[in-house]
Amino acid sequence: MTIGLIHYLSVAAILFTIGVLGIFVNRKNIIVILMSIELILLAVNINLVAFSAYLHDVVGQIFAMFVLTVAAAEAAVGLAILVTFFRNRGDIAVDDASVMKG
Repeated sequence: MTIGLIHYLSVAAILFTIGVLGIFVNRKNIIVILMSIELILLAVNINLVAFSAYLHDVVGQIFAMFVLTVAAAEAAVGLAILVTFFRNRGDIAVDDASVMKG
């Protein structure tokens, strides 16, 4: 049995679904929301690399590197905002994030 394109797409669909459910089910904890966004971006990367290998084209792998860069920047900026917000408020609740409006 060889692992084909449908297997990669199935894993990516499962990861994407878990990420979307993580966002919709848990709206209180911002850390879980950030991890769910990372799962969604991971599913996109799996799709890009799988189709790139299937079509024998490097463009999908290059796009996957850009997505990894955006995911790393999102994680760094998001965690920096959360640490600052926690220091100021003492709590990381999504409902209190509207206080940050300027």
